[in-house]
Amino acid sequence: MALVNPHGGGDLNPLLLEGKALKSGLDHAKTLPQVRVSSREKGDIIMLGIGGFTPLDGFMTHADWAGVCDGMKTSTGLFWPIPITLSTDTATAGSIRIGSEIALTDPDDGSILATMKVTEKYAIDKAHECAMVFSTTDPEHPGVKMVMNQGDVNLAGPIKVLSQGGFPEKYGALFKSPRETRTLFDELGWSKVVAFQTRNPMHRSHEYLVKVAIEISDGVLIHSLLGHLKPGDIPAEVRAEAIATLTDNYFVKKTVVQAGYPLDMRYAGPREALLHALFRQNYGCSHLIVGRDHAGVGSYYGPFDAHHIFDKIPRDALETQPLKIDWTFWCYRCGGMASGRTCPHGEADRLLVSGTRLRQWLSECAEVPPEFSRPEVLKVLRAYYARPAELLAH
Repeated sequence: MALVNPHGGGDLNPLLLEGKALKSGLDHAKTLPQVRVSSREKGDIIMLGIGGFTPLDGFMTHADWAGVCDGMKTSTGLFWPIPITLSTDTATAGSIRIGSEIALTDPDDGSILATMKVTEKYAIDKAHECAMVFSTTDPEHPGVKMVMNQGDVNLAGPIKVLSQGGFPEKYGALFKSPRETRTLFDELGWSKVVAFQTRNPMHRSHEYLVKVAIEISDGVLIHSLLGHLKPGDIPAEVRAEAIATLTDNYFVKKTVVQAGYPLDMRYAGPREALLHALFRQNYGCSHLIVGRDHAGVGSYYGPFDAHHIFDKIPRDALETQPLKIDWTFWCYRCGGMASGRTCPHGEADRLLVSGTRLRQWLSECAEVPPEFSRPEVLKVLRAYYARPAELLAH
């Protein structure tokens, strides 16, 4: 059997230039007006560059934005759950002529990430986008805050990507493109591949989810977010070490692959679960584990809203399908990890395992029950939390 097709049914569409085209592209970019992008937009540019957002060729038009917000479809009818847009301030937008080119630069160091031919400039109803994508306009929601703080004018148009934003240099082999994961899956003989989305180190509940997936697949891609997180979250390099420690000690060899991708979290709950499935299709995954409160934050979403949204989209919207798993926990009467579908016992017998609780215990140097996390993983995480406060992730 073959791997799933890239989204849209064609080939991967990486926008990153290479070789002589890259050199001439960089030389040309240095002559263009510059627009500095946000951290979220940088991640989107890198994903466009490596083909993670296949088949998009750049940032969305107003018609695309409206179609995605209201019906999860671009103007051409392509299924897409979250707008991929670029914004700037009114003054900068006013200086850019339709049909002209601009250089898009890194928010941190100002280096050139891409060039863009601006085909359209437009304003949006930010509150409407938030209501449709995040199901809330509460300014305390981090995704809402991100949208409301962006520039007042969106720029649309195709891009040529000139940089991977330092991700390969920082993360080495952990940072893999869709073409690289597909090649690796082919080499391993995998066709039924399950993706496990994480922005946290893996505790016992995560381990259980992945092992359930291994039972019904050829293998699992443990796919970590490498972009910006919330304050207090554990940085990617520490997370990767903890995950490698877990898989080296508690998984059969060649049943999992660990990799990372360059996006920031949007915390869009159900809609982000759809986006996670969409770009995992480009990475070659046939299924995505969708557990409790996938891509959620706070109490904005019901624990299984991300399960239900997959039942509301057209059957042919995505090849990658959800692997829906119920609430998971350690059951003392069962004597192991279980879920709401497998354990008949009550809450008094259950230890709910969550990343938030684990981070709290670690930051307070408290004891962590062995039912919560493997000791080898705790050793890695305790070393991180033992660092001086100013060195911890913000």
